Amino acid sequence: MSQIAKDRKSNGTIRAIAFHLPQFHPIPENDEWWGKGFTEWTNVAKARPLFPGHYQPHLPADLGFYDLRLPETRAAQAELAASYGIYGFCYYHYWFHGRQVLERPVNEVLKSREPDFPFCLCWANENWTRRWDGTEHLLLLEQRYSEADDLAHIRALMPFFLDSRYIRVMGRPLFAVYLASKLPEPQRTTDLWRREAERAGLKGLFLVRVESCLQSGDPRKLGFDCAAQFQPFSSMSWDLRLFRRKWWHRHRLRTAEAVFKDNLVLKYEGLVRGALAEAPPAYSRIPCVCPGWDNSARKKVEAAILIESTPELYGEWLREVVNRQKKLVPQDGQSGIPPESLVFINAWNEWAEGNHLEPCQRWGLKYLEATMRALGAPVV
Repeated sequence: MSQIAKDRKSNGTIRAIAFHLPQFHPIPENDEWWGKGFTEWTNVAKARPLFPGHYQPHLPADLGFYDLRLPETRAAQAELAASYGIYGFCYYHYWFHGRQVLERPVNEVLKSREPDFPFCLCWANENWTRRWDGTEHLLLLEQRYSEADDLAHIRALMPFFLDSRYIRVMGRPLFAVYLASKLPEPQRTTDLWRREAERAGLKGLFLVRVESCLQSGDPRKLGFDCAAQFQPFSSMSWDLRLFRRKWWHRHRLRTAEAVFKDNLVLKYEGLVRGALAEAPPAYSRIPCVCPGWDNSARKKVEAAILIESTPELYGEWLREVVNRQKKLVPQDGQSGIPPESLVFINAWNEWAEGNHLEPCQRWGLKYLEATMRALGAPVV
């Protein structure tokens, strides 16, 4: 048994899955749209603080400015994650009506069978735009849907679902969709996907609709088994609180600084307290926490900036979520991994959104150490 496998067996009943961004290698599309050699590091390195105390740029420490085409990089990420209690990665998957983008890292994970680390996929079915927000403004790649494409898509995913490392819930591969409400006929799509999975010899699929300020409500109405929060934008109510806080900055503080007028600048502690105070929904939902958020490296205006995040606050949030989940986990142990045993962390490496567990030059390993403590394992 590999060291990674040994580490992940010691995590206890709660399994933390971290969203993983693959945009750390050049691709022809980004060369064309953003300039030769563009990767996520391009935005990260040019970020600058917008006001006193603003933490920018976020610069990597232990893993450096890596390239995900390298197997050594992927192995180092998995080893680091497993060492601090992370159960697996949820890789973003980009499919545009048969066209795949940024697919090389996860394809090589599949073909090489390395690293030996659990993973699942989340279809990031947004449009690609020059605003980095998935809207139709300045469209680069557009999502188009059809029944034929649903079939081609699920068949292309089947080798991943059949991989022994692929994360299963109650024996079924977990597949998440970021904007399930954008599917024109979601029930038809999910029914087709499940049938194809069964034809391939699987028990079916465990389909997860990602929940954000763009969509919420009972996922079963769309043909999905479960929802998953996406922090810091987990619900419309939080989104409205963001705008109220924007008003507070401008009027209560009487500031005329452009940064507070053109961006959302909020305290991380407010997000934590608000998220923990929310009543649980009437449907199954996997909770999520995040170590931060600051996409000003990508967006010059209309950025969302959480300030004053600390490993201690993040650890407190994750620990409380873990403790709540433990009370929900079935004790019979007969159904494999239940959804109640899962927690998502957004994210492992969203560097241009100031949202990463990977070590940075300011905090080092402290967010990973806080993760390990919150999951109930001692920090060594």
